[in-house]
Amino acid sequence: MFDAKLTKDRCVQWIRDWFEENGKGCNAVLGISGGKDSSICAALCVEALGVDRVIGVTMPNGVQPDIDDSRRLIEHLGIRSYNVNIGAACEALMGEVEAQLGSAASDQTRINMPPRLRMTALYAISQSNNGRVVNTCNLSEDWVGYSTRYGDAAGDFSPLGGLTVREVKAIGLELGLPVDLVEKTPSDGLCGKTDEDNLGFTYAVLDRYIREGVCDDPATKALIDRKHKLNLFKLKPIPHFEP
Repeated sequence: MFDAKLTKDRCVQWIRDWFEENGKGCNAVLGISGGKDSSICAALCVEALGVDRVIGVTMPNGVQPDIDDSRRLIEHLGIRSYNVNIGAACEALMGEVEAQLGSAASDQTRINMPPRLRMTALYAISQSNNGRVVNTCNLSEDWVGYSTRYGDAAGDFSPLGGLTVREVKAIGLELGLPVDLVEKTPSDGLCGKTDEDNLGFTYAVLDRYIREGVCDDPATKALIDRKHKLNLFKLKPIPHFEP
């Protein structure tokens, strides 16, 4: 049975140990989307490092409908924050790309450009604040490649990378975060659909398959297996030729 308190405490200590070895005295810098993963990562870092060493960055692409959730989390934790609107940069870069293509960019290009620009903004803020960037992805997302390579899949350390969505939520409640943020329907905020709509199955089904190896529907099992196999390269170090 999953022990949320024990896991939370161990994760907090892991963050402390990581910073001791890889950035003693540095700050944790992360994007605050208003969803559960960034909220829980921020809270874990606050407990591990103290409120003065955690910096949240909101990065709307023009107008972000749920920006109030991001601000509420920042105020709840009392952390420092910046707001970097990527809208103009995204529009300008897309214009340059499409001018070279001579046609409209693909839908996937349009979906993935904002998270990659957000990571550029995060590293800019981090490097100007003696920081280390937090990867906020969880195991369930990583398992089926539901992340943007060099976008939200980037970062210097990953507190939630070994935890399923169900486990992440349990830790969020253990941390005393607002319940509506912990239970907020996950969405990438890019294509207007929920994560589960895009994936074709629920996180509950995926989490059970990851932890227990059980998936009642053969078609769903096949879909999960296919996504996992196709996206394994995202989790591995970039291959290089050994002379």
